Amino acid sequence: MSANFPSKPVIGVTLDSEEAGGYADFPWYALRQNYMASLASHGAVPLALPHHGELAEEYLSLCDAIVVTGGAFDVSPALFNEQQSSDQIRLKPARTEFEIAIIQGAMRRNMPLLGICGGQQLLAVLTGGTLHQHIPDALPDALEHSTTVDTENAGGKKRARHQVEIVADTLLARCVKAARYEVNSSHHQAVKSVGEGCRVNAFAPDGVIEGIECEGYDFCLGVQWHPEYQQHEQDQQLLAAFVSAATHYQQTMRSSGRAMALAMNRLGKADE
Repeated sequence: MSANFPSKPVIGVTLDSEEAGGYADFPWYALRQNYMASLASHGAVPLALPHHGELAEEYLSLCDAIVVTGGAFDVSPALFNEQQSSDQIRLKPARTEFEIAIIQGAMRRNMPLLGICGGQQLLAVLTGGTLHQHIPDALPDALEHSTTVDTENAGGKKRARHQVEIVADTLLARCVKAARYEVNSSHHQAVKSVGEGCRVNAFAPDGVIEGIECEGYDFCLGVQWHPEYQQHEQDQQLLAAFVSAATHYQQTMRSSGRAMALAMNRLGKADE
């Protein structure tokens, strides 16, 4: 019996998490509504992904693409073989462990993947890159890339903004119809270097890396800014291209079972 798939692509979206206190007396998940609304507005079905690493494969079997979101936390320096050097770093080990499983599983399937802010940083690290642990410490002459320490809970404060230069002949350049444009900025860490098979696709005027993508995949891309606000036409173009890639995956990979076969083949090679 053949499986029935919805006409719209399903996009898994990772959640942020907090310990007990504030909203609830028990640990709770949170996510800005515009992550979901922006995907839905482009014809996708967004699906929230709670942090159960043991269910990563089951989640991925339901999805046609993955968004790894940002949040008020950081990638552990231990993941790129450094000691923590900044007191501004805030870790969420359970969330990071889950997102590692989701990213690696999506890449094994050649499933479209979009890393936003911290999601881009984690993608960079998992593909052999490194991070600046705190931009003001590492690059004292850099532009203002964040207006608050707690970047996802700005309390109504005006966020930093700056231009980005899009690198020609990249996936990002094919998605957005501009060589440069202004983006929002809400991060205190940044990609310092990229690993083999990964390339930079966007820079800030101060040289800070603002976007990366992985070669050999249909759509594996990260940006440091937050396109889900859809503040510019280029944000909408990026999200539209991502949802289009998810639709292609649904129609050519998930519906035929090719995605699972590819994942198992790559997993087997990794174990050799």
